[in-house]
Amino acid sequence: MNKTKIEWCDSTWNPVTGCLHGCEYCYAQRVAQRFGKELPDFSGYPLRHKGAHMLDNKFDNNPYPFLFEPTFHAYRLNEPQRKKKPQTIFVCSMADLFGEWVPDEWIVEVFEACKKAPQHRYLFLTKNPVRYEELARAGKLPGEDSFWYGSSVLSPYTMFWWSNHHNTFLSIEPLMEEFPSRWRDIEENSVDWIIIGAMTGPGSQKHQPKREWIENVVKTAQVSGVPVFMKDSLLPIMGEEDMLREFPWKEAGS
Repeated sequence: MNKTKIEWCDSTWNPVTGCLHGCEYCYAQRVAQRFGKELPDFSGYPLRHKGAHMLDNKFDNNPYPFLFEPTFHAYRLNEPQRKKKPQTIFVCSMADLFGEWVPDEWIVEVFEACKKAPQHRYLFLTKNPVRYEELARAGKLPGEDSFWYGSSVLSPYTMFWWSNHHNTFLSIEPLMEEFPSRWRDIEENSVDWIIIGAMTGPGSQKHQPKREWIENVVKTAQVSGVPVFMKDSLLPIMGEEDMLREFPWKEAGS
């Protein structure tokens, strides 16, 4: 686990890395390309698992030995148990744990590792939230109060799953277009928290959200009593006096 500059959590933990969504603005892919290596995998695992990799031990002492190809780092599963002080942990910040290419077995092993360290709060985030529903139907989606399930949403018209599960949140980052001032999907579904952020990195200045876009999301959230957390990337747009940094629990890291 690593300390992080992500404002809404204390640490990141990456038992799985890599993603196949191919988002052009993906910061995680840039990190993997910068600090990783493209090493050969002679295990035969990728041939049997559609190109995915499995590592029982560190490989060449590199965090991304296959760059951004999906990789299960099984040796990291016990990391949450080593941290006794309660933390809010963003699980798989360098992957989409619920991508279609990720085997159920990987996900279940990550869930079981979380259960072994119940002192922490675990935040999951995906662009494929239908996988939550599939896992729930199979009886594999934990219902612990410390588990939070999020969906990355770029458009108000993006389809996403909420069902009746508790502890759900939206991450609207980057905010790329205007949302209506009354967003029915938030009002009619069980959404417990909303995170908003702007695009960062190369070329991001051409894709910054307008202030009224942010205010529309906030208005809908407030009507429904949903707390909002604005990332620091919105400071140039909102100004410190209008920044909201609300959590759905009493305080960050508690």
